[in-house]
Amino acid sequence: MDTYTAPANAERSWYIVDATDRPLGRLASDIARVLRGKHRPTFTTNIDTGDFVIVINAEKVALTGSKLTKKFYYAYSGHIGGLRKRAVGDMLKHKPEFPVEKAVKGMLPHNSLGRAQGLKLKVYAGAEHPHAAQQPVALPLQF
Repeated sequence: MDTYTAPANAERSWYIVDATDRPLGRLASDIARVLRGKHRPTFTTNIDTGDFVIVINAEKVALTGSKLTKKFYYAYSGHIGGLRKRAVGDMLKHKPEFPVEKAVKGMLPHNSLGRAQGLKLKVYAGAEHPHAAQQPVALPLQF
C-alpha cells in the first residue's frame, strides 16, 4: 500500500463564521479543524491543506460560567514585577479579536506548520471585513 501525499498547492476555499453568541471553545475547535484541513478527504498531517476562515463579530462571542471575570490572559516581560494579567471581559473590551485568535491558535500544532495555518485565520470585531472579493461561504458548524 502506498502512502498518500496531498498536493501542496491545493485549491483553498474561504469560509466566514459569525461568532455571535457561540461558545468560544466550540467555535475555536471547528475553526481549527478547517484551518488544518481535517474536513477534507485529502488531509495530510505534514502538509498545509486547510482553508481560510474569516470570523466576524468576535466581540459578541459567548463565554460560559464566570469566565468573563475569572479567566485571565498572562503576559510576562521577564523582569521582576513584569507579570501582567487581564481578564477575558477586559480583553473583549480592549482587543476583542485576541480571545478568538488565542483559542484557535492554541488548538493548532505548535510548530512551523501550525504557525502557517494560523496565518489563514482572519478575525474582526464587527460585522465588516475586507475579504468580500474572495466570496466566502458560511462555514457549517458542528454544534
